Amino acid sequence: MNTGKKNIRHLSLSELEQYFEVLGEKKFRARQVYEWLWQKHAHSFDDMTNLSKELRQRLVDAFSFPALKVDATQYSADGTIKSRFRTADAHLVEGVLIPTDERKTACVSSQIGCSLSCKFCATGYMARKRNLDYDEIYDEVVLLNQQSEQTYGKKLSNIVFMGMGEPLLNYKNVLKAIERITNPDDGLGMSPRRITVSTAGVAKMIKQLGDDKVKFKLAVSLHAANDVKRNEIMPINESNNIKVLIEALNHFYKQTGNEITFEYILFKDFNDSRKDAEELVKIYRQVPADLVNIIEYNPIEQALFAKPEEDAIQEFMSILEKNKVNARLRRSRGKDIDAACGQLANKDQLAS
Repeated sequence: MNTGKKNIRHLSLSELEQYFEVLGEKKFRARQVYEWLWQKHAHSFDDMTNLSKELRQRLVDAFSFPALKVDATQYSADGTIKSRFRTADAHLVEGVLIPTDERKTACVSSQIGCSLSCKFCATGYMARKRNLDYDEIYDEVVLLNQQSEQTYGKKLSNIVFMGMGEPLLNYKNVLKAIERITNPDDGLGMSPRRITVSTAGVAKMIKQLGDDKVKFKLAVSLHAANDVKRNEIMPINESNNIKVLIEALNHFYKQTGNEITFEYILFKDFNDSRKDAEELVKIYRQVPADLVNIIEYNPIEQALFAKPEEDAIQEFMSILEKNKVNARLRRSRGKDIDAACGQLANKDQLAS
């Protein structure tokens, strides 16, 4: 839905001030509008109730305001809430609110679809339509935060970029969104230490994060501890192999000192053997990683993988433990509504 008008949220405060000066309006009007856009979370010009109707109409005529809207919502038995958002140009993208006693976490998407084709991930079987703009990512967080406040009476405590898409292939928009989310004056004022960006392993951009001295945490979807297996399930490994990835992570850590986590989904008879565990230990020792998240596999229709038996999972965990790997077994939330790790795919079963 390209109207040819400039998106009002892509203007800086000074650009808005210039616009109001040309209109012959008082300068403070720009600050009022800016607050509606970023602090009061308006989703249309009509929401800006302290502006005259005439002025609101002039804004409608001059600018576009393509805000995300909640298209459908699903509630899991464990309290997880999955939302399908509709963009102004009618694309659909999903986000998830994951509540625990200690924290309320928003899992947000950065792209509509994904281009990486990881074999175990439902989003990987979708085409990438486009990147989300930074204001759309911001909207996801705002809407999930509103859900958290309405449902649980608490604001979001954490944000993970682990939804649809590869965040580091939408680098500028993701960083701009985080800048806005963490801005205490014109944004949500969230600490960057409570934000984790997850990547399938785009080594060049991991180094860039280091050079840009970002303050948020990094999670790396490893899922196999040697190149042969990783190539099989994650085509990105062919151009970003484990050795290159280790170099990039060490550079990131050297530049930022930020926390690094490895994500490792266990697949039955594929990456769950003693040898796999020992190879994972070797990688862990080459990177100053804070944690290894061992994740139980969540089945999807398109893939033939299965979850290992419970004793195989425990055996894998015990090998990591014996080798002093800081590992945690993460039980997935929201499986009954396809909201768990690797299951986001805009299915039509969502209830409006």
